[in-house]
Amino acid sequence: MSRQQKTTKLVKIRSANEPRKFGVGATTLSELVEKSCQLLKIPPCGSRVCLYEDGTELTEVYFRSLAVNAELVLVGKGQHWNGFLSDIQRLLGLDRYSAQLIDEAKDFLSDELSAKHRKILGDLLFNLKDRSEIEDRAEDEDWFQGVDARFKTKSAYMKYNCENRVRGYLKEVDGYLRSVSSARHQAQYKKVQDRMTAKLKSAGYNGCYFSRTAKAAGRLCSTEGWFSCQGAYDEEECDMLHSINPYGNRESRILFSTWNLDHRIEKKRSVLPALVEALQSRKSSHVNVDYFYRLLFTVDNLKLVHIVCHKKGSHDLACDRRKIYKPVKRVRK
Repeated sequence: MSRQQKTTKLVKIRSANEPRKFGVGATTLSELVEKSCQLLKIPPCGSRVCLYEDGTELTEVYFRSLAVNAELVLVGKGQHWNGFLSDIQRLLGLDRYSAQLIDEAKDFLSDELSAKHRKILGDLLFNLKDRSEIEDRAEDEDWFQGVDARFKTKSAYMKYNCENRVRGYLKEVDGYLRSVSSARHQAQYKKVQDRMTAKLKSAGYNGCYFSRTAKAAGRLCSTEGWFSCQGAYDEEECDMLHSINPYGNRESRILFSTWNLDHRIEKKRSVLPALVEALQSRKSSHVNVDYFYRLLFTVDNLKLVHIVCHKKGSHDLACDRRKIYKPVKRVRK
């Protein structure tokens, strides 16, 4: 068993019926269920653990990615947990299967003011210490625990966080060079790679996507720092309304690292093979480099998704062959 699997994960857990939380440490999800059932006096048969925030049921893989002191709920056999909605129902004394309440809450959370609404609900139900309005390190040292001292603002670190992800994609492009067979085609591939690198540098490696101080057209979050899951690669939106504000507290910042910038048309299965194929039949000057750049490094092809909405199987989407090459200019005689 690996070191990561042996590491004890510390979480806060409660039952679906009682708001009181308990600290529990476990190395696996099954161990967490066993300990929590003993602690909360709930029969283990059919019991499962969900995220407090949205009701997502944990898997062993998801358990390993949890932030320290993540808020969880132990759900017994026959019970349900709908995240915020369950506590709203309990507080208001409404039937837990009230379809009207669920519909109203979804509308409440999905309109143009949803970021503020989520914050209100979070303060009401979580009673968390939300310090998302603070930007400077000197005023929120706890948020910056484990963050390099050179970062003085939250936005600066979040921008760097996004840049690192995009740089990782660039490294994959560089590594794919070994898949190109001939030296001549490798030279053409290197020219394309150099052009993409220069374009990325001038765009700041698209770090603006995670920076709440960036212009609205360039970021994926609200001015308060709220991010919403954009749904799986083959869906228009996230049906589960996943959202997170990594600017609010250190735990949310850490948990945000489990969210993915997912390529709809996949890098290694589709985009890079299509690029190599194009270079084998045409010179790099004839290839539409901007098209491949957008597929690899921009939100034209990237979707921000919660780990639950990240489908890891083949996406079965291909590059648009009409856009692979530059249009041929016809010269009139």
